[in-house]
This record gives sequence, structure tokens and C-alpha cells, in this order.
Amino acid sequence: MIELHGAAAARPPLVVLKFGSSVLRDRACLPEVVSEIYRIVRTGRRVIAVTSAFAGVTDALMRESLATGCAHDNVNAPAYIATGEEVSAALVAMACDRSGLCSIALKAPELGIRADGDPQDATPTALEAAILNAALDAHDVVVVPGFVATDASGRTVLLGRGGSDLTAVFLAHALGAERVRLVKDVDGVYDRDPAEAKGALRFEQIDWRGAGEVAGRLLQTRALDFAAARGVVVEVGEIGSDEATIIADKAKPPAFRARPPKLRVALAGYGVVGAGVAQRLLARPDAFELASVLVRDGEKSREGALPRALFTTDRDAFLDADADVVVDVLSDARAGAGLSAEALRRGVDVVSANKQALIGSHDVLTQLAATHGARLLHSAAVGGGAPLLEAVAAARGGAPIAMIEGVLNGTVNFILERLAMGQTFEEALRAAQAAGLAEADPSADLSGADALAKLRLISIAAFGVASCDVCVEPLTQHIAAHAGRERLKQVARIVREADALRGGIVFERAEGSAFADLHGDRNGVRIVTADGRVHTARGRGAGRWPTTESVFADLVDLRSARLSAAEEGMKVAV
Repeated sequence: MIELHGAAAARPPLVVLKFGSSVLRDRACLPEVVSEIYRIVRTGRRVIAVTSAFAGVTDALMRESLATGCAHDNVNAPAYIATGEEVSAALVAMACDRSGLCSIALKAPELGIRADGDPQDATPTALEAAILNAALDAHDVVVVPGFVATDASGRTVLLGRGGSDLTAVFLAHALGAERVRLVKDVDGVYDRDPAEAKGALRFEQIDWRGAGEVAGRLLQTRALDFAAARGVVVEVGEIGSDEATIIADKAKPPAFRARPPKLRVALAGYGVVGAGVAQRLLARPDAFELASVLVRDGEKSREGALPRALFTTDRDAFLDADADVVVDVLSDARAGAGLSAEALRRGVDVVSANKQALIGSHDVLTQLAATHGARLLHSAAVGGGAPLLEAVAAARGGAPIAMIEGVLNGTVNFILERLAMGQTFEEALRAAQAAGLAEADPSADLSGADALAKLRLISIAAFGVASCDVCVEPLTQHIAAHAGRERLKQVARIVREADALRGGIVFERAEGSAFADLHGDRNGVRIVTADGRVHTARGRGAGRWPTTESVFADLVDLRSARLSAAEEGMKVAV
């Protein structure tokens, strides 16, 4: 979560995302939905995620309700049918939390949409927004069931088939959202169904009436009528793409749009995070292709369904795999730095989660990227699923930064909390390892080296330099014993004093701290700018899913940037 506090603070922009059953096909699709939400949150926006039921669930619930109740007067059926959307909303919120996003799911009565008319085809008329706004103030993501509302008596009613579209458009209008995006299994509105007709043409922009005429099966026409009556601009697009059809008051002629090429990815490392990244890539065969996987032991049995031929122990063969991007999730700083340097030298983009490699070779890598026209992205190296570097960039864009402090090591934060609960140091460490937070060799976490590397990367983002010498306090048995008597936090801090920087990583009492409520494996930063404004960001900072999500978001951004550059090149050529 990225927030701004102080006299000039305002609520961050709000984006409403609607996920239909064509996207929420089953539980296996949850990571894709989370990725779409995460890439919006890390730009500093709040998200309302409107969910449909999983594919086929609504029809099954309707059949069961008809078999059980009165077909001519089934007033209690909507409450039962709505459980499909409530289940998917709860599961999306849980998946968001696993990946590091602060999330909550609301049920229909809490959502506050009031509707009149037929209980199964009602029309939304008002929003009691207090609970929803409070949830938005406290969370990155508020997940709500689409298709449902309540009538004047508090009874659950439905908004007609496809009603999740109407929920999303209604909420966007009522809450003044920056935009509303209906996420579908296609990249926009076409003049014909592109799955059935060759040569279908895609609309870059179409008016509300025209969208209803050509896309009545894709979009709920009642939602389009509502948008037209109130001037709500609607986007229709697919997961992992910034491209969309804009539905507004004017139309442009449709045009042929070739499907963009896949991004070929060479993955260095197949441990906890590497396997997670591979799973995410395999789930998007339309957008990504895994070209090669570099490992130490080519014969080792590994999770996942990757062909053995993809694995290699040969560094040169790995680099010769004709990849568009190299992903470094190695734990070896020297090996990671060498691979990244050679990839950038060849003009291949790099996405890195290897913080030690980045901080040890930062100047070399950034210079190679600039010289050879390649990109170096590394949001996963700091904060896992917490958008810490993004918060620093947002703060620096408004005013010079005066001070940054934060909890930067989720493993240590987890251990300190377990110590405060009465566990021994050994028990707390084993619990962190069992949770997938601490490595078999936890020395980088316990010595403070991990937090120091992150602090230096933050310093580069904030001040342009890796900061001064930083005093680092390790997590020793003595500190552990102290943490067993009172709650402690490991706080990393950099302060600008005149033209100098002063830094430290120390253990402080949690009571009264800005990070007192930062629990478990979560990371967080607090950034104070010279004009007195305070920016904050927090989220899960360790483990497979938060780090995987951040790596994958960098890959999606990289693919989008490549597509935009290619399309601009085509326009210039024409």
C-alpha cells in the first residue's frame, strides 16, 4: 500500500477492476487476477476488485434454487445465488493477502448498494458508502461481489445476468473512480467475435450504444446504458495488458490488430521464488515463453511440469537461449551480477530480485543498460510484494526526501514477533524456515546484510547514492533475549543532514513506533519529504508469492513497454 499523509494529503486515485467468469474460470486463475490488481496498486492507486462467480457456478446455483424454491416467487433465491460471488470475492482477497497486498472482502450487505425492482433483475439506485470508504482507507484492495445488492428491506437482490459489469460501473460513478476497467478474456471490443471470425477488427474507441450492439454477449447492455446516461468512460481489456477498448461518447473505426509476440524469458534460478515465477509464466502462454532455466544441478528432481530440456547448468548455453529478458532470482550475488552484466551487454533486458548482486554492481549494471539500450528492472529486490521503491519514486517526484525509515526484512520481523510471543530463538528461526521466509542459511537476514542491501538500493532511488557508511546491528542471542521481554522492531533509517547522509539499522521498541502494527513477514517504509509530507508503503516482504508477484509485475511492465515502443515505431514508419 502506498499512501500520502500531511497537510497536502489526499486519498490516492481509485481504480475499479471487474473480473468476470471468463477470467475467473476456476481457483487456478487466482494468481492471474492478483497480478492484475498488484500492477495497479504498485502505481499508488487503490483498487476495488469486483468479482463474478467462478465459471458455471451461478448457473448451478440457479438450478438448485429453482429445484428447491417456488419458480413463480423465489424471493429467497438471490441470497443463495449470491454466495457464488461471495466465495470468489473471499478467495481473491485471500490470494491478494498471500501475495503481499493488504486486502479485505466485503459481503453484499456491507457493500451498501441499494437497488429497486425485480429481485433477480434489480436496478441500483443508491450507495451507502461509509463501510466501503472505511475499507478503502485501510486496505490496498477491497474485493466485492458483483451482481448483488440489497433492497429497502435489507433483502439480497440480483442485478440481472452479467450484473457484475453494472456493479463495477455503478461503483466507479458513485465513488468518483479514476477509471473502471472490465477485465475480460479478450483485449477489447471487436466488430465480430474474434474467436469465431477470422479478420475481426478491434475498436480502439467505441460509443456506448455501438458497444451494446456489437458486444452484447461480452458486456451487459444495462451497464452500458447506465454508463451512457451518466457519462462514465469504460475500459475493456485483458489481464496483463495496458491496451483496451475505450467506451465513451465517440467512436473510431475498428482496425486489424495483430496479436503481439510472446516475451521469451530465461530464468536464472529455480528455488522457492524461481519455481513460483515459472508457474506464473506457464499460466500465460499467450504472453510469455520460458526459453531456458539455469540451475546448479541438472539431475535434481524439481516441482512443476517443466520439460527437462529447459534446464541447463551451462551458463553460456543459458545466455545463448535467444531470450528477450533474463530473470535473476539466484542467491549467489557474484553469479547473478555476472549473468546480468553479460545479458545487458548483449542488449537483453534484465529483471532482478538479487539484491546483493544489484548493490554490489549497481553502477556497472546501470551503465551497461544505458550503453546497450537494455532495461534493468528490480522492484522485487526491495520489499517483495511491498511497493517500497515505487513509494520512494512517488515521494521524490514531489519534493526532496529528508528521511526514510522502514522495516526492510520480513524474516527478522517474523522472528521478532515470535520471540515476543514466548518462543525461543531456535523455535522462531525454525518457524521462519518452515514458512518459507528464511533460507537454510539465514546469515544474510540475521547479520543485517539483507536489510543493508535493501537500504542501499532505497538510498540510490531516493538520493542518487548508496548512502554513507551504515551502522548495522545484527540479530544476536542477546537481542533475541531482549525481544523476548518486550516487542522490538528492526528499523533501517537514512536521514539527510545538510549535504550529508546518516544511516543505521538498529533494534528499537515497537511501542510508539510507526511500524508497531506491522506484523509477521510484512515490510514497510515511511518517507518524509522536505515540505513535511509523509509517504508510506507496506506489504509482505518475504516468501515465494510476494517476490514472485513483484518479478512478474516487472515482466508485464517490460512487455507493455516493448509493445508500446513497437507500435510507436510502426506509426513513425507509416
